[in-house]
Amino acid sequence: MNSHPFLNPVMLPAWSELTPERASADIREAVKQAQASIDAICSVTEPTYANTFAALESASEPLHRAWGRLMHLDSVNDNAAQREAIAELMPEVVVFSSSIALNPRLWQVLKHAAAQPWVAGLSPAKQRFIQETLADFRESGADLPEDKKARYAEIETELSLATKQFSENVLDSTNAWEHIVTDESELAGLPDSAREAARLNALAKGYGTEEAPQWRFTLQFPSMSPVMQFADSDSLRKTLWEGANTIGSGEQYDNAALIAKILDLRQEKAEMLGFANFADYTTSRRMAGTGANALRFIDTMHEKVHPKFIEEQETVRRYKERITGQPAERLNPWEIGYWSEKQRKELYDFDSEELRPYYSVPNVMKGLFDIYSTLYGIRVTERTTAWREPGSSEPLPEGAVEVWHPEVLFYDIHDTATGDHLGSFYADWHPRDSKRAGAWMNCLQTGLPPMDGQPRIPHLGLMCGNMTKPVGAAPALLDHREVETVFHEFGHLLHQLLSDVEVKSLAGTSVAWDFVELPSQINENWCWERESVNLYGRHYQTGETIPDALFAKMLAARNYQSATACMRQLSFGKPDLELHTRLDRYRGRDLEEIDREILADYRMPNPIEAPSVLRRMTHLFADSTGYAAGYYSYKWAEVLEADAFSRFLKEGVLNPAVGADFRRCILSKGNSKPAAELYRDFMGRDPDPDALLIKTGIIA
Repeated sequence: MNSHPFLNPVMLPAWSELTPERASADIREAVKQAQASIDAICSVTEPTYANTFAALESASEPLHRAWGRLMHLDSVNDNAAQREAIAELMPEVVVFSSSIALNPRLWQVLKHAAAQPWVAGLSPAKQRFIQETLADFRESGADLPEDKKARYAEIETELSLATKQFSENVLDSTNAWEHIVTDESELAGLPDSAREAARLNALAKGYGTEEAPQWRFTLQFPSMSPVMQFADSDSLRKTLWEGANTIGSGEQYDNAALIAKILDLRQEKAEMLGFANFADYTTSRRMAGTGANALRFIDTMHEKVHPKFIEEQETVRRYKERITGQPAERLNPWEIGYWSEKQRKELYDFDSEELRPYYSVPNVMKGLFDIYSTLYGIRVTERTTAWREPGSSEPLPEGAVEVWHPEVLFYDIHDTATGDHLGSFYADWHPRDSKRAGAWMNCLQTGLPPMDGQPRIPHLGLMCGNMTKPVGAAPALLDHREVETVFHEFGHLLHQLLSDVEVKSLAGTSVAWDFVELPSQINENWCWERESVNLYGRHYQTGETIPDALFAKMLAARNYQSATACMRQLSFGKPDLELHTRLDRYRGRDLEEIDREILADYRMPNPIEAPSVLRRMTHLFADSTGYAAGYYSYKWAEVLEADAFSRFLKEGVLNPAVGADFRRCILSKGNSKPAAELYRDFMGRDPDPDALLIKTGIIA
């Protein structure tokens, strides 16, 4: 065992050694080492790039490594002892991190170094790093008067603790809810795969027997989504809808007060730094430029989408009236998905569940790798994995990579032309009680290209999700939306692992937040092109590709309710920007009242109002910044990807030359150039603002 496993600089962590008991000593040692490195920079009198900016970048690397490992385990392996350790350590880590930009001597040294004549002789990437670092310091309070720096540090600590509590409330309230069905007739309409998954889930939790089965449903997406889409039982759908409304709600887990506190702290922080509001603070170095510009983007999209949205929702309401023979003045929230799916099936003779047998996880992963190996000149290979109990000293099998859970897989990526090991990644796809909801990519180690005679340092990343689990002897069979999610997260991963930037802080996904979703969202397009889908859309038993008739139906139904889907995303981005630009208008008011006011024109009237989804929006409130004042980025980046993919459509969806350009111009460059320049490098022009609405059929 390593004496400081969280600090161990090896590329592949020994996850079984990363226990809560070891975290405290390791994190505190990392803070101590980082502080010593900062102190060394403060003593510099003759600045060079190496002893100032390069030294600053590496100063906190052990802390970032240790804290990153601990926070990753918090996402995938939540437990009481670990929570306690994080709660104890987080204030210390935040105080240290905040102190860097608030250190007057360090700031003096860096500004002095940045003014030296040798800066002009540095590479463009290093010059950009200097300018980005100076901007980071200013936006982190470096220019604040001394009497305000202490309050700034307090704000950072309070934000970290409040957002962590928000996240825990969401996880705990999700896990606290379950619904057991004992009457099989209640399951009418549900796909067999969803029924069987619910039966096995119940057995695993001690409900029912093989002879007298019961069915357990949870608020995890693979459990809840089929019910809301397919279950004929109105009461079952209503029960799960009501269950979802308990997330982040109720006396024990209510996030409303935390949301108000987080918003106040963010506004205070922004004003302290000279910004009118938090949205202006977060967007100042993004493509949008200001919170007002981001809000104008959302409002403009809403104006264009709204007529089609109303038309789509009215069509579903009239469809229910026709089928039931009963008046339906309004649809209940738990009816919309069900009747929409019914109508889609009638209009296009398309049942999305027919695709599931063609989307086994092994086939999807293999096809995924084949597609991007062709496009980007890479080779992906799987390695043997092994799991050990935390604290275990049992030796690993020879050549095996240790993982944090038995379901986790591991892969290497090599460059086909050079043979270079570009990076590696873990994949953890299925839900469990100790794992947070959603899907995400994260970076555990940022590598470097070969430099100054030194070999390449590979990147290390991971992809996590909550996809459908295997049922019985069959492999995990995904629905089409889950396949898109796999492709999406792999896009983020490639953005990180194919990065070729000489400065770690500018590498990979460290780009403007409203550009970061371009490499992920463009990948979803390869889930709709016959040439690419044939590489993974194969029946798990026969190996046959998706039949032509079924594929044609899938394409025909692709833009069904596209305006509704777009409006859903806008309905997340609108309150995000409203609250982060105009907080005075909403401060002190009831969260439900605020929600109804902001989104009055973003929803169809329902007989029953749902509690605000903001209570469970971890994107906005589970991180000190995260996607706060940045949820608009999804639609912003969709405009970019719809336009950028037009080049693949024109020149070939599996064209290695276009893929090489995308890798060279976008994926490899990180933040070494402004995002708008990177886009123009690939497309030769600025993006078409209507590309997404044209692609989705919302406008002609």
